[in-house]
Amino acid sequence: MPKADRGRLQQSLAGFIAEKEGLGPDSVRVKELSRLAGGASRLLSSCAVEIDRAGAGIERLEIVLRQDPPGRVSPGGMELEFSLLESAARSGVPVPRVHWCSGDEAVLGSPFYAMDRVVGEAIPRRLLRDEAYAATRANMTQQLGSILARIHSIDTGEPALRFGLAAPEPGVSPAAAELERLGQGYRALAVEPHPVLDLADRWLRERSPPAPQTTLVHGDYRVGNVMFDETGIQAILDWELAHVGDPIEDLGWLCVRAWRFGNDSLAVGGVGTREELVEAYESAGGAQVDPQALRFWEACGNYKLALVFITQARAYLDGAHPTVELASLGRRIAEPEAELLRLMEEAG
Repeated sequence: MPKADRGRLQQSLAGFIAEKEGLGPDSVRVKELSRLAGGASRLLSSCAVEIDRAGAGIERLEIVLRQDPPGRVSPGGMELEFSLLESAARSGVPVPRVHWCSGDEAVLGSPFYAMDRVVGEAIPRRLLRDEAYAATRANMTQQLGSILARIHSIDTGEPALRFGLAAPEPGVSPAAAELERLGQGYRALAVEPHPVLDLADRWLRERSPPAPQTTLVHGDYRVGNVMFDETGIQAILDWELAHVGDPIEDLGWLCVRAWRFGNDSLAVGGVGTREELVEAYESAGGAQVDPQALRFWEACGNYKLALVFITQARAYLDGAHPTVELASLGRRIAEPEAELLRLMEEAG
């Protein structure tokens, strides 16, 4: 980031924080603003914020800023994520503490919110391979199940969430609604034919489970969105896909093969079995899990992952977010297609 741009953004953010905190313009300083690696769908930056509260000393916060990338602004998206993190914290879900949020593009160039920088690791391959995380691996499946039960207990009728979360139309099952959304997205965005996805779409529609009681669904619950250290899970990240739906969707997504990083003997992120996950989830108060519904949502998760790769590739091809990361992800569409073929053959 050019020095002049960094200085301008730091000054703008400091003024925004001072106004939100009811302080004078010289009471807040923002330092060390820099872009973080990762974040395929959002921009991430880190900075230090020093707040002089007149007599109470200087408070220093290590902050991560989460922003919509330029050209990919989702109206109200940052405000909804901010509210979700507040609600999750009240429900006992480990999440970063949030501080400020703005949908005004004039502040930093696109909507954003600010949260604490959580100390830990988020790279799944390190979780699966480093000896330092042996104890974390051993307890991860139980933690993932129990935390997910807490996520599904969040009241989607809260004022801040009631009108922002996507939900199935009345009388439409979450599975049917999700398949319709995926099919529309695939047909609109794919730049080449995908016969495996056409087959999978028909196969999944024939096996769509009945409508359950709906809950909040995280929408991207996987080991790559978990911050952990040697003691266990520290935070659940990336809530931009949260919606109202079938709670088993989150469990199925967690079992998608891509999140195992080569350790295919353990279906849950390479750290545990489906049976261990279900036991932990149900023991923590989650709904009873139908094994057939879990298999459906695992297969549907692979269909969803294919669409994610298609969407990210299209963003690169259209020039909306031209990064090498998105270009490389577009080449991976064949991976969930191969897994879909395996799952369909296994089911008969």
